[in-house]
Amino acid sequence: MGRHPAGKEARHVVTVRVLRVFTDHAGRYGNPLGIIENAPVTVPDCDRRQAIAAALGYSETVFIDDPDKALITIYTPRRELPFAGHPAVGAAWMIARLTGTHPDVLRMPGGEAATWTDQEGVWVRAPLAITPPWWQERLANAEQVDALTGPINPAQEMTQVWAWQNETAGTIRARTFAARLGIVEDEATGSASMRLAAALGRRLTIWHGQGSIIHAEPGPPGYAAIGGHVTEDDPRII
Repeated sequence: MGRHPAGKEARHVVTVRVLRVFTDHAGRYGNPLGIIENAPVTVPDCDRRQAIAAALGYSETVFIDDPDKALITIYTPRRELPFAGHPAVGAAWMIARLTGTHPDVLRMPGGEAATWTDQEGVWVRAPLAITPPWWQERLANAEQVDALTGPINPAQEMTQVWAWQNETAGTIRARTFAARLGIVEDEATGSASMRLAAALGRRLTIWHGQGSIIHAEPGPPGYAAIGGHVTEDDPRII
Protein backbone atom coordinates (compact mmCIF):
# COMPACT_ATOMS: atom_id res chain seq x y z
CA MET A 1 0.00 0.00 0.00
CA GLY A 2 1.10 3.56 -0.68
CA ARG A 3 3.57 2.46 -3.36
CA HIS A 4 3.63 3.90 -6.86
CA PRO A 5 4.14 1.97 -10.10
CA ALA A 6 7.74 1.52 -11.18
CA GLY A 7 9.08 4.58 -12.95
CA LYS A 8 6.37 6.79 -11.48
CA GLU A 9 7.28 9.29 -8.78
CA ALA A 10 4.85 10.58 -6.19
CA ARG A 11 3.53 14.02 -6.98
CA HIS A 12 2.04 16.44 -4.52
CA VAL A 13 -1.30 18.02 -5.14
CA VAL A 14 -0.34 21.64 -5.64
CA THR A 15 -2.37 24.63 -4.52
CA VAL A 16 -1.85 27.56 -6.86
CA ARG A 17 -2.64 31.02 -5.54
CA VAL A 18 -4.01 33.18 -8.34
CA LEU A 19 -3.35 36.91 -8.56
CA ARG A 20 -4.26 39.56 -11.08
CA VAL A 21 -1.46 42.08 -11.53
CA PHE A 22 -1.91 45.63 -12.88
CA THR A 23 -5.62 45.86 -12.16
CA ASP A 24 -7.51 49.11 -12.53
CA HIS A 25 -8.45 51.05 -9.39
CA ALA A 26 -11.66 49.03 -9.01
CA GLY A 27 -9.73 45.74 -9.01
CA ARG A 28 -10.82 44.78 -12.52
CA TYR A 29 -8.73 43.31 -15.34
CA GLY A 30 -5.06 42.66 -14.56
CA ASN A 31 -2.82 39.88 -15.84
CA PRO A 32 -3.46 36.50 -14.15
CA LEU A 33 -0.48 35.03 -12.32
CA GLY A 34 -0.10 31.64 -10.67
CA ILE A 35 2.01 31.54 -7.49
CA ILE A 36 3.17 28.38 -5.75
CA GLU A 37 4.45 28.66 -2.19
CA ASN A 38 7.10 26.44 -0.60
CA ALA A 39 8.16 25.36 -4.07
CA PRO A 40 11.29 23.38 -3.05
CA VAL A 41 8.97 20.96 -1.21
CA THR A 42 5.83 20.99 -3.35
CA VAL A 43 7.49 21.19 -6.79
CA PRO A 44 11.26 20.58 -6.52
CA ASP A 45 11.63 19.28 -10.09
CA CYS A 46 12.15 21.78 -12.92
CA ASP A 47 10.33 19.63 -15.47
CA ARG A 48 7.34 19.42 -13.16
CA ARG A 49 7.39 23.21 -12.73
CA GLN A 50 7.36 23.63 -16.48
CA ALA A 51 4.48 21.17 -16.80
CA ILE A 52 2.45 23.05 -14.18
CA ALA A 53 3.06 26.38 -15.91
CA ALA A 54 1.89 24.88 -19.20
CA ALA A 55 -1.20 23.31 -17.59
CA LEU A 56 -2.20 26.56 -15.89
CA GLY A 57 -1.91 28.45 -19.16
CA TYR A 58 -1.09 31.84 -17.61
CA SER A 59 1.52 33.95 -19.32
CA GLU A 60 3.75 33.25 -16.30
CA THR A 61 3.76 31.21 -13.10
CA VAL A 62 5.97 32.01 -10.10
CA PHE A 63 7.53 29.46 -7.76
CA ILE A 64 8.55 30.93 -4.40
CA ASP A 65 11.70 29.10 -3.35
CA ASP A 66 12.46 31.14 -0.21
CA PRO A 67 10.07 33.89 0.94
CA ASP A 68 12.46 35.25 3.59
CA LYS A 69 15.17 35.76 0.95
CA ALA A 70 12.56 36.73 -1.70
CA LEU A 71 13.96 34.02 -3.98
CA ILE A 72 11.72 33.08 -6.93
CA THR A 73 11.72 31.39 -10.32
CA ILE A 74 9.43 32.27 -13.24
CA TYR A 75 8.05 30.02 -15.97
CA THR A 76 5.99 30.73 -19.09
CA PRO A 77 3.99 27.87 -20.65
CA ARG A 78 7.12 27.07 -22.70
CA ARG A 79 10.24 28.06 -20.77
CA GLU A 80 11.83 29.50 -17.65
CA LEU A 81 12.58 33.23 -17.73
CA PRO A 82 15.36 35.09 -15.89
CA PHE A 83 12.93 37.96 -15.20
CA ALA A 84 9.43 39.10 -16.12
CA GLY A 85 7.55 42.19 -15.03
CA HIS A 86 4.10 41.23 -13.82
CA PRO A 87 5.39 38.06 -12.08
CA ALA A 88 7.94 40.15 -10.19
CA VAL A 89 5.30 42.66 -9.07
CA GLY A 90 2.92 39.85 -8.07
CA ALA A 91 5.65 37.93 -6.24
CA ALA A 92 6.67 41.00 -4.22
CA TRP A 93 3.01 41.52 -3.24
CA MET A 94 2.62 37.88 -2.19
CA ILE A 95 5.91 37.68 -0.27
CA ALA A 96 4.85 40.73 1.74
CA ARG A 97 1.74 38.83 2.80
CA LEU A 98 3.59 35.61 3.57
CA THR A 99 6.30 37.25 5.67
CA GLY A 100 4.55 40.37 7.00
CA THR A 101 7.22 42.61 5.45
CA HIS A 102 7.53 43.95 1.93
CA PRO A 103 10.89 42.79 0.51
CA ASP A 104 13.45 45.39 -0.51
CA VAL A 105 14.88 43.12 -3.20
CA LEU A 106 13.60 40.21 -5.27
CA ARG A 107 16.14 37.53 -6.22
CA MET A 108 15.70 35.67 -9.51
CA PRO A 109 17.96 33.64 -11.80
CA GLY A 110 18.49 36.77 -13.91
CA GLY A 111 19.60 38.89 -10.97
CA GLU A 112 18.13 41.17 -8.33
CA ALA A 113 15.32 43.71 -8.61
CA ALA A 114 14.52 46.44 -6.10
CA THR A 115 10.89 46.63 -4.97
CA TRP A 116 8.77 49.08 -2.95
CA THR A 117 5.20 50.32 -2.58
CA ASP A 118 3.41 53.67 -2.92
CA GLN A 119 -0.08 54.95 -3.72
CA GLU A 120 0.15 53.46 -7.20
CA GLY A 121 0.77 49.96 -5.89
CA VAL A 122 3.77 47.63 -5.90
CA TRP A 123 6.86 48.68 -7.85
CA VAL A 124 9.82 46.72 -9.21
CA ARG A 125 12.97 48.21 -10.75
CA ALA A 126 15.33 45.92 -12.67
CA PRO A 127 18.12 46.02 -15.26
CA LEU A 128 16.81 46.19 -18.80
CA ALA A 129 19.48 43.64 -19.75
CA ILE A 130 17.48 40.85 -18.04
CA THR A 131 14.15 41.72 -19.68
CA PRO A 132 12.92 39.71 -22.69
CA PRO A 133 13.81 41.11 -26.15
CA TRP A 134 10.58 42.99 -26.89
CA TRP A 135 10.03 44.91 -30.10
CA GLN A 136 7.88 48.05 -29.87
CA GLU A 137 5.69 49.05 -32.81
CA ARG A 138 4.08 52.50 -32.69
CA LEU A 139 0.74 53.15 -34.40
CA ALA A 140 -0.85 56.48 -35.23
CA ASN A 141 -3.60 56.39 -32.62
CA ALA A 142 -5.21 54.33 -29.89
CA GLU A 143 -8.10 53.31 -32.14
CA GLN A 144 -5.67 51.45 -34.42
CA VAL A 145 -4.30 49.57 -31.42
CA ASP A 146 -7.85 48.67 -30.32
CA ALA A 147 -8.69 47.37 -33.81
CA LEU A 148 -5.86 44.82 -33.94
CA THR A 149 -6.77 41.14 -34.06
CA GLY A 150 -3.16 40.04 -33.64
CA PRO A 151 0.34 41.32 -34.39
CA ILE A 152 0.71 43.47 -37.48
CA ASN A 153 2.84 40.73 -39.03
CA PRO A 154 2.84 37.07 -37.86
CA ALA A 155 6.64 37.24 -37.62
CA GLN A 156 6.27 39.78 -34.80
CA GLU A 157 6.26 37.14 -32.08
CA MET A 158 7.55 39.35 -29.22
CA THR A 159 5.87 42.69 -29.90
CA GLN A 160 4.24 45.48 -27.92
CA VAL A 161 2.07 47.63 -30.17
CA TRP A 162 1.30 51.09 -28.79
CA ALA A 163 0.04 54.59 -29.47
CA TRP A 164 -0.29 57.79 -27.49
CA GLN A 165 -3.63 58.43 -25.84
CA ASN A 166 -2.42 61.76 -24.51
CA GLU A 167 1.24 62.52 -25.12
CA THR A 168 1.24 65.59 -22.87
CA ALA A 169 -0.15 63.58 -19.95
CA GLY A 170 2.08 60.57 -20.72
CA THR A 171 -0.80 58.10 -21.23
CA ILE A 172 -0.45 55.26 -23.73
CA ARG A 173 -2.66 52.54 -25.20
CA ALA A 174 -0.80 49.22 -25.68
CA ARG A 175 -1.23 45.55 -26.47
CA THR A 176 1.35 42.76 -26.51
CA PHE A 177 1.64 39.62 -28.65
CA ALA A 178 4.13 36.91 -27.64
CA ALA A 179 3.77 33.74 -29.69
CA ARG A 180 7.41 32.88 -28.99
CA LEU A 181 6.50 32.35 -25.33
CA GLY A 182 3.26 30.52 -26.09
CA ILE A 183 1.11 33.60 -25.38
CA VAL A 184 -1.27 34.73 -28.10
CA GLU A 185 -1.89 38.07 -26.36
CA ASP A 186 -0.63 39.13 -22.94
CA GLU A 187 -3.07 41.19 -20.89
CA ALA A 188 -0.44 43.38 -19.24
CA THR A 189 3.27 43.13 -19.98
CA GLY A 190 5.52 44.76 -17.42
CA SER A 191 8.93 44.10 -18.99
CA ALA A 192 7.87 45.53 -22.36
CA SER A 193 6.47 48.58 -20.56
CA MET A 194 9.81 49.02 -18.79
CA ARG A 195 11.56 49.07 -22.16
CA LEU A 196 9.02 51.54 -23.53
CA ALA A 197 9.48 53.96 -20.61
CA ALA A 198 13.25 53.74 -21.01
CA ALA A 199 13.05 54.34 -24.76
CA LEU A 200 10.75 57.36 -24.37
CA GLY A 201 12.67 58.64 -21.35
CA ARG A 202 9.62 59.59 -19.29
CA ARG A 203 7.06 58.38 -16.78
CA LEU A 204 4.08 56.67 -18.39
CA THR A 205 0.61 55.39 -17.55
CA ILE A 206 -0.11 52.51 -19.93
CA TRP A 207 -3.64 51.25 -20.55
CA HIS A 208 -2.87 47.69 -21.54
CA GLY A 209 -4.89 44.78 -22.92
CA GLN A 210 -8.59 44.86 -22.05
CA GLY A 211 -8.31 47.42 -19.26
CA SER A 212 -5.19 46.86 -17.15
CA ILE A 213 -3.11 49.81 -15.92
CA ILE A 214 0.70 49.78 -15.75
CA HIS A 215 2.78 52.65 -14.38
CA ALA A 216 6.29 52.75 -15.79
CA GLU A 217 9.29 55.02 -15.50
CA PRO A 218 12.93 55.05 -16.56
CA GLY A 219 15.47 54.51 -13.81
CA PRO A 220 19.21 55.07 -13.69
CA PRO A 221 20.97 54.24 -16.98
CA GLY A 222 20.20 50.64 -17.93
CA TYR A 223 17.23 50.35 -15.54
CA ALA A 224 13.49 50.96 -15.55
CA ALA A 225 10.61 50.41 -13.14
CA ILE A 226 6.99 49.30 -13.31
CA GLY A 227 4.22 49.51 -10.76
CA GLY A 228 0.57 48.73 -10.28
CA HIS A 229 -2.18 47.26 -8.17
CA VAL A 230 -2.65 43.57 -7.37
CA THR A 231 -5.66 41.55 -6.26
CA GLU A 232 -6.13 37.86 -5.40
CA ASP A 233 -8.72 35.48 -6.81
CA ASP A 234 -9.73 31.96 -5.73
CA PRO A 235 -6.90 29.39 -5.77
CA ARG A 236 -6.58 26.52 -8.21
CA ILE A 237 -5.61 22.93 -7.42
CA ILE A 238 -3.42 21.10 -9.89
